[in-house]
Amino acid sequence: MERQNCGGKVERVWTAVVCAATSAIFILAGAGPSCAQNTEFARKLTLKEAVGLAVANSRDLALSRLQFGVMQRQIGVARSAFLPNIYTGTGIAYTSGFPLLEGGGAPAIFSLSYNQQIFNPPMKGEQHAAEQRAEEQRLSMDDVRDAVMSRAALDYLELAKVRHALELMHSERMSAGRILDATRDRADTGRELPIEVIRAQLTTARIEQRIAQMEDRDDFLSGELRDMMGFPPDEMIEVTTEEIPGAGAEISKDVVSEAMANNVELKQAQTELRAREFKLIGEKGGRWPSFALIGQYNVLSKINNYTDFFDKFSRNNFVFGVQVQIPIFASRTSSAVAFAQADFNAGSLALEKKRSELSLDVRRKARLVREAELGGEVSRLELQLAQENVRVLQATFDEGRGSLKDLEAAHIEENDKWLAFLDANYARQQAQLELLRTTGQLAQVLQ
Repeated sequence: MERQNCGGKVERVWTAVVCAATSAIFILAGAGPSCAQNTEFARKLTLKEAVGLAVANSRDLALSRLQFGVMQRQIGVARSAFLPNIYTGTGIAYTSGFPLLEGGGAPAIFSLSYNQQIFNPPMKGEQHAAEQRAEEQRLSMDDVRDAVMSRAALDYLELAKVRHALELMHSERMSAGRILDATRDRADTGRELPIEVIRAQLTTARIEQRIAQMEDRDDFLSGELRDMMGFPPDEMIEVTTEEIPGAGAEISKDVVSEAMANNVELKQAQTELRAREFKLIGEKGGRWPSFALIGQYNVLSKINNYTDFFDKFSRNNFVFGVQVQIPIFASRTSSAVAFAQADFNAGSLALEKKRSELSLDVRRKARLVREAELGGEVSRLELQLAQENVRVLQATFDEGRGSLKDLEAAHIEENDKWLAFLDANYARQQAQLELLRTTGQLAQVLQ
């Protein structure tokens, strides 16, 4: 399997690492509240709560449900031909000569007609095709739901990452400020070149730029998440660093088989092919006779000159029976069968293409998850090395043999490695979510 070495052991390691990273971030940042908001008045949310609220308040999902309702009504329209259909009406017309209406019927004061299809393969094929397309729309609802869940989860996880990164950047700003002050003092006494002051100012300016960018990102993600969950624009939300529940265990299976069995887009393609198959079967059945129940009751009047043409006049008249139509030479049937066959062949080829593309796509995404996990391990080791470097320089500084500039520079490097670690962890979670959605397992993991 693509991910046979990425099971529960790796997941447990990652969980432990992320938990340790989160604790250390708050220690580095002074264990204070997030600078992005006042958590005292913020609404605390877990990942599953945020996803659940997003699904419950999604306008896209509500629209998809309405479209599914439209498709269900279309089934009723197609099925109605095989149910009793009764019509009534009246009218007035002037006749000259033999009493007739347009189309050959007799003018009547009151008319009641009945029609019900019993055996009509083309119309039955239309009905079955409509049923399959309604199922396709239902699957589309699942796809929209997964899209909403994925977007909400990514926003939540990224917001947690950005807020932790902001804590680190504030600590980095303090270290950069101390370096700038020390460099200026040394430059004033002639022990440092002026260019070093400019270099320290550049470092400080870059940190300020990154803080501003992260604060903008925090504001955007918070607003988008509030909108998805149906919260007021001014309501503050608090998020926490979380792992995707059971993601490692879920995607350690045969991802290709899971995708072939559960992928929504593949199911939609299969359902569309069945709809075209029913249409083809129905059109081929057009070569056979069709049967329908018919009936009509008319109330006639003498004012239409019936007595002038018939020896016996009957005011009440009715007919009831079975209408049989036998096709002898039906040009439409041959053309309809040819069209349905071509449409079915195109759908069959599209399904095979979708299967092939899905197999390649799920393998690629499984590799991306594996690469993201390896990249996270590299970031973890780089962070560990930076922390060890800070420890050594701190010990040297405490002994009076090191400089404050070197120590603060090491702290800045350590913060950069923390940021890289957070980015790597988010990239791994993003890859996991994409793979879970492709294999059709996202809902069972996040619900």
